[in-house]
Amino acid sequence: MSFWSKIGRLFTVDDSIMDEDFSLVPHDQGGGNTNGDERKQDTNDHGAGNIDGREQEKDGENHEEEKEKDIETDEKKAKAKTVKPKKMIPDKETGAIKLHSQSEKNENEKQEDKQKKAAQEIKDKPIPEKVSEQLYINRAWVEKIFHMPTNADVIIRDFTIPLSNPIKAFAVFIEGISSKETINSFILEPLMLLAELRSESMEEGALKTVKEKLLPGNQVMEYELWEDVKKNILSGSTALFLEGAKKVLIIESKGWEQRGVGETQTETVVRGPHDAFTENLRANTGLVRSRLRTESLITEMMQVGELAPTDVAVMYVDGITNPKLVQEVKRRIKGIKVDFLQDSGQLEQFIEDPPKGFIPRMMATERPDRVAASLAEGFVVVFVGQSPYGLILPTFLWSLLHTAEDAYLRFPFGSFIRLIRFVSFLMALLLPAMYIAVTNYHPEMIPTDLMLAIAAARELVPFPVVLEVLLMELSLELIREAGIRIPNVIGPTIGIVGALILGQAAVQAGIISPLLVIVVALTALASFTMPNYNFSFAVRTLRFVFILVAAIWGFYGITLGVMALLMNWATIKSFGIPMLSVVAPFKPSSPDVILRGPIFKQENRPSALRPQDSRRQRHFTRRWDPTTHDSEEARRQLEKDNSLLDQGGDQRD
Repeated sequence: MSFWSKIGRLFTVDDSIMDEDFSLVPHDQGGGNTNGDERKQDTNDHGAGNIDGREQEKDGENHEEEKEKDIETDEKKAKAKTVKPKKMIPDKETGAIKLHSQSEKNENEKQEDKQKKAAQEIKDKPIPEKVSEQLYINRAWVEKIFHMPTNADVIIRDFTIPLSNPIKAFAVFIEGISSKETINSFILEPLMLLAELRSESMEEGALKTVKEKLLPGNQVMEYELWEDVKKNILSGSTALFLEGAKKVLIIESKGWEQRGVGETQTETVVRGPHDAFTENLRANTGLVRSRLRTESLITEMMQVGELAPTDVAVMYVDGITNPKLVQEVKRRIKGIKVDFLQDSGQLEQFIEDPPKGFIPRMMATERPDRVAASLAEGFVVVFVGQSPYGLILPTFLWSLLHTAEDAYLRFPFGSFIRLIRFVSFLMALLLPAMYIAVTNYHPEMIPTDLMLAIAAARELVPFPVVLEVLLMELSLELIREAGIRIPNVIGPTIGIVGALILGQAAVQAGIISPLLVIVVALTALASFTMPNYNFSFAVRTLRFVFILVAAIWGFYGITLGVMALLMNWATIKSFGIPMLSVVAPFKPSSPDVILRGPIFKQENRPSALRPQDSRRQRHFTRRWDPTTHDSEEARRQLEKDNSLLDQGGDQRD
């Protein structure tokens, strides 16, 4: 072969490496010496011949023509076989220059063609039960399920895992409910950058290798059903699809914006914790676990909703809570067939006993300490999605008048506060009705001077007593609702100033009597003392019922209304347990029903719940106190006194 032909071979690429990355390295010195030797040999051969001048000239012309033909042929071959490099990157170990060919671009184009073809094939097909092993088919199904590219907040990230055998993959997550920091730091970075630094074998399979050796996330699960994959993506997790894998890796990456733990808004206390639940289900269960640190505390997760599933957590203490109660709660939750569940208030209406009456069957609270105390007594607590309230069930009527602060006060103070609440409950329910009954039907029941004062005050009022009371009550409800809906900065001001101005103007105009303003103000203050928001609504609604029956029948109507209300309450049950339990029917219980007894006497859990363990604390909780009749020291002193009495009796004998 001629010299120029060998030079042309340096720029020629073999067909066997057309579709692969290759390294262009300089030839060794031996190759250069060989060329030099050949050139030297050619020169010697030409110089040693005994050829005449004409023959040498003719041979020289023929040799030049042959060289030109060889060069043209080699150039054509080089143009046909040489691949235009995309970029030149020096290798880290050898220093050789790697030329990345156009094969990568061609491969991407082929992948796009496959993707488009797969999208057309599955356009009218139903979603299969399980995921496919082929990556492009899974990607097409993801685009169809989440309506891409119309749906702009669903993100698909394609990449290659640079292991010994590179693996094509893609990740799917929803922007806004997934943490970008978690995805970048604990999913993409380990798979795309750190995997190249590791020499992992693929003997165990791609899925197992990636899951156990390349993903540092705290929770990585495997799923093969599209329904499970879809639910986890919609919950904020990231789905990782691998080429050739029959399952999908679901990595925990939830991270939507949320309100931090703040102070309670509806159950404020002076003494006790001030933290409250927030719009994060896991944060709420964590607040409960931080107080009730026991392995027996169980949290079962359920989902409600056919269009958009909502997470529901059922919490109870194993070994204390009645298993039948837990099963009944879960049975009712599973029976809910609704598209979307927004709040715990909706769940309460779905699972409560037949809605007869105004009294709530469950207690809604935003205090973690109250939930922890209820769980320890054998109750069940339910949390719903992004609702900042927990539902304590079942509940008793007496519990609706209790607060968490009662347990933190000494029993005389706690009993006094509870007594005030019970009196306030009766005032908020019956005071306006009693005013109507006394004014219209039974004026002889009040002192004569007071009766004359009421008559004189009402002399210029043009409306009957019933209409007068209804106008004031409706005005009060209007002010209350306005104070809630307007901005917090001016809300309290509107409530106070509006009530004062409205009452004073109504009295001066002669529309209402001054005594009625006092009655309505006392009623409003009494209703504000109701610790439970739903129970306060019930009292306010029933107040209008008693106003009407008092306007028709006076005290007889009020008596009939109270009897009907008690009969209704006696029939109401909360998950099969009468709401008047402990009193009607009577059940032996600790002294913590209407009034609050000493804390060392509250030894038993509510018997109406039928807990597995009825004992809440030891029988002798103050053994060191000699004034306690059941302490050990008191018993020893009693035995000593009895022995002395016996000795004195023997001496007299």
